[in-house]
Amino acid sequence: MGFSSLVLNIPLIILGYRFMGKHLLSYTIWGTICLSFFLWLWRLFPIISLNLDHDLFLAALLAGSLSGLGLGLVFRHNGTSGGTDILARIAQIKYGVPSGKVLFAFDALVLVASLTYLDITHMMYTLFASFILSRVMDAVQQGAYSARGLLIISDKYKEIGQMIDLKLSRGFTYLEAKGGYKEENRPVIYVVVEPREVPAIKDLIKQEDPHAFVGIIEVHEALGEGFTYKQKQRHLFIRK
Repeated sequence: MGFSSLVLNIPLIILGYRFMGKHLLSYTIWGTICLSFFLWLWRLFPIISLNLDHDLFLAALLAGSLSGLGLGLVFRHNGTSGGTDILARIAQIKYGVPSGKVLFAFDALVLVASLTYLDITHMMYTLFASFILSRVMDAVQQGAYSARGLLIISDKYKEIGQMIDLKLSRGFTYLEAKGGYKEENRPVIYVVVEPREVPAIKDLIKQEDPHAFVGIIEVHEALGEGFTYKQKQRHLFIRK
């Protein structure tokens, strides 16, 4: 298995050279060699023997989670482990598509084709493992910390901004925007908060302006003051 994996990766490595360059390609070659070596090694000398033949669901869950964790770390540091990982990296570089989704799409195609020799039960459990892999991989690659970004449109933007500063001790930014209907210039408040602070800031906005428009977006990683350094001590919901 290890040798065949190495041989089959050669055409994909050549393809990857055209899109990833020498630096990323060197990581890919190293990752491919390591994967092939350890596939060979662990089949001969398994460290941990887990008898999961009786529980395919647990086997698929463990396989997907651990593989997703490993691939997420590899992709986070600009490498791949060969195979369809190379195609996923190319799609991410060229088109901005999350690598986990690309891997899952390729795996699904291969698994559907494998029904010619594989039973439907094992195929579906493998597909489930691939889905878990893609989700964990994207989560690890994008960052373990998540936050929420709020875009707030209100005529009382100054009052809302002051309350965000006083009650939540969060910095915010005024974005210059133009209304689509009246085409009037108006500021939009952009603020990033922790997920647990969302109910408090929603109540704060409602108190100042019940008709304010609020858009909440998921921020996969937040860096800077208040998130990665110089964090102020807070109470459970808001600062008194």
